[in-house]
Amino acid sequence: MTLRNAFTLVEFLVVVAILSVVLSLLLPAVQAARESARVSICQNNTKQVSLAILSFESSNRVLPSNGWGYRWIYDPKRGFGVAQPGGWIGQIAVFAEFAIPNSAGGALEEFEQRTQINAMGWGLMRCPSRPNGLSLSSTKSAPVNAAYVALVGKTDYAANEGDFVTDTGGGPLSLLEGDRKSYVWTSTTKASGVIFQRSAIKLRDITDGTSLTYLVGEKYVSRSHYVDGEDRGYDQSLFSGVDLDLNRWTIEPPKRDDRSADVRRFGAAHSSGCNFVRCDGSVHQVSYDIDAAVHRSFGNRNDN
Repeated sequence: MTLRNAFTLVEFLVVVAILSVVLSLLLPAVQAARESARVSICQNNTKQVSLAILSFESSNRVLPSNGWGYRWIYDPKRGFGVAQPGGWIGQIAVFAEFAIPNSAGGALEEFEQRTQINAMGWGLMRCPSRPNGLSLSSTKSAPVNAAYVALVGKTDYAANEGDFVTDTGGGPLSLLEGDRKSYVWTSTTKASGVIFQRSAIKLRDITDGTSLTYLVGEKYVSRSHYVDGEDRGYDQSLFSGVDLDLNRWTIEPPKRDDRSADVRRFGAAHSSGCNFVRCDGSVHQVSYDIDAAVHRSFGNRNDN
């Protein structure tokens, strides 16, 4: 009589059940390990951003400003300070060894250069826990000083404008208007953070102490609009001027990404918390359950 080695149906089902249990236990651990790695990368990004900002401050004795408004793109020809219509990210690029195209040509070549900047992505400014395409759908309007492009580079990190919303808007409609001394800018005297429209904050102005004041943090983005440009805080180029894309406030605690609209708040895609770097360069992960008053105070440079 010939004996055959084979599994019975019951044995097969038992093995399948055991494998299912093992996989159900293993997959969450793998996902947790991957997310932990992404959090570490994100924290390293914020650290590198802070080093670039502090290198800028060391060279210029002032923190970068945030430009004129969302209608503008960073202009390499206009340096930094009140003459620069683009925001803080363009101003620190050279200190992070990121090459921004320059032009020695005429006005047309410079316009094309700024259009190219409008579309550029920068991996350092992206959190790996969100969809990682460097260029995503943009707002439907063109900047004053560059052409419209459908895909623009995005930033997942925003500067701290404090606990008062200045609501500075899009800025002037031309360089001539913005350079004119008679142009009336929205008042920023109540801005309590460290980077805002045409700001010129020095480290000595941070009277609460650099270790107790946010510099940059992750920003909240609606999960419904990660890629379509419909979130007003995630629709502009990272090289634009002051906008909801480039700055956030500490009026409310940070929030984990969900499907709601919340364009002024810091936040993150991480389940563990939101990464911030303070003005001394130290990186901290802040819980979404942080006391609201404490969080608000970290956004204010001089509230004692």
